[in-house]
Amino acid sequence: MNDDDAGGGGIRVASAAGRWVVLTTVLGSSMALLDSTVINVALPRIGEDLGTDLAALQWTVNAYMLTLAGLILLGGALGDRYGRRRVFVVGVVWFAVASLLCGLAPNAGVLVVARALQGVGGALLTPGSLALIQASFHPDDRARAVGLWSGLGGVGAAVGPFVGGWLVDGPGWRWVFLLNLPLAAVCLPVALRHVPESRDPDAHGRFDVLGAALAALALALVTYALIEVPEQGASVMVVGAALGGVLLGAAFVHVERHRADPMVPPSIFASRQFTAVNIVTFCVYAALGGFFFLSAIQLQVVAGYSALGAGTALLPTTVLMLLFSASAGDLGRRIGPRIPLTVGPLLAAAGMLLMLRVGPDASYVRDVLPAVLVLGLGMVTLVAPLTATVLSAVATGRAGLASGINNAAARAAGLLAVAALPLLAGMGPEAYRDAAEFASTFRRAMPMCAGLLVAGAVIAFCAVRKPAEPGREPQPTCAMHCGVTAPPLEPEPGSRHT
Repeated sequence: MNDDDAGGGGIRVASAAGRWVVLTTVLGSSMALLDSTVINVALPRIGEDLGTDLAALQWTVNAYMLTLAGLILLGGALGDRYGRRRVFVVGVVWFAVASLLCGLAPNAGVLVVARALQGVGGALLTPGSLALIQASFHPDDRARAVGLWSGLGGVGAAVGPFVGGWLVDGPGWRWVFLLNLPLAAVCLPVALRHVPESRDPDAHGRFDVLGAALAALALALVTYALIEVPEQGASVMVVGAALGGVLLGAAFVHVERHRADPMVPPSIFASRQFTAVNIVTFCVYAALGGFFFLSAIQLQVVAGYSALGAGTALLPTTVLMLLFSASAGDLGRRIGPRIPLTVGPLLAAAGMLLMLRVGPDASYVRDVLPAVLVLGLGMVTLVAPLTATVLSAVATGRAGLASGINNAAARAAGLLAVAALPLLAGMGPEAYRDAAEFASTFRRAMPMCAGLLVAGAVIAFCAVRKPAEPGREPQPTCAMHCGVTAPPLEPEPGSRHT
């Protein structure tokens, strides 16, 4: 961390200050993670209560992911400029207010808009939580702190379906969103009292609002095309949205390459380690996003589980993340990220393929539990090393930017998976109301998710290596690691972080 940053970057995990920082960041990030997982268990009941089709349920998930993915880079830059704690606190308040609107939504349209507003709050607090850890802790303790954050945050995400199921079967699906209000009430005073402020003194210039708008609009148009094509076919609106999304994506790349202060400085991708791990992140989180979206419906509509039963079925992943994520972070630091990022996705892919055994009247012990255990082992193996490797590949002063890019890759991956998988699997607008139809399309979708994980494992094996010692920049190597050292990549002019 830059010496001018507040906080000094010397906090130890075992100290009282360290525990407060971990608690605050876990609470904040868990709000965003909970709403990205809890919602899946609630979808069938939301559809029944509000009278919506599958496309509306996809938008309920994707409206949140869309604004989160499109604006999270800007959120990281805001934290680096104006203070990571300050922007984190604003994000927590924004997220809580949007959650209240979701809980009071009278129809699907209002719910989708409120979910989009939730995503804006998530874009402010999500990169801030990880950047606060990177900026606050002593370098020797960062890997363990990231492991604790990943593990405890992962527990929040994994326990979400259980809590969501209990709420849906009990007081109702609206409490899935209202649950965020007490979390925010605890997180805010702790953050203001116990978390040191930090910022990047080198961050200056104008914010890249144009880049953020182009990214968000490109994702929105592509998502619209993918969700609407099953019902509308190749209509003028669908084709126009698809082409418009591609053109706006190309415009985004052009703007970022030629702006004096881009949102995504091309120089950050001079680290091939950083680039490779973000591609792995995209593959992994596309698979996980599609899996959790579809499996929560599969367990309820096809296997006949209640919302609580479907959520409870995923609890083994919670236990595994709680017990072993911190250790996985330490292991990744000792042996390097290549093995965990290769083995982890392969284990998760095997777990998803085991879910093909889940059908009508599935036995939990025989059919569901083995799949969930193997998937959980894969997640434990890969999540903490993945996060730590992203941050170790860049300078500490760019922690907010690196966190934002990695989170954007993860959220965009989940967004596109939820939009595309029903289309690729041939899922109709009313499929979630028909057990036989949904089971058939689920059997086609799971191998696609597993294939994404296998692709991520192959990329990790070929392109990821143990980071260099602190203070040394790793030399880029051949993508297939044939032993040839490539020439150093020079940063492009005018690519300073905002």
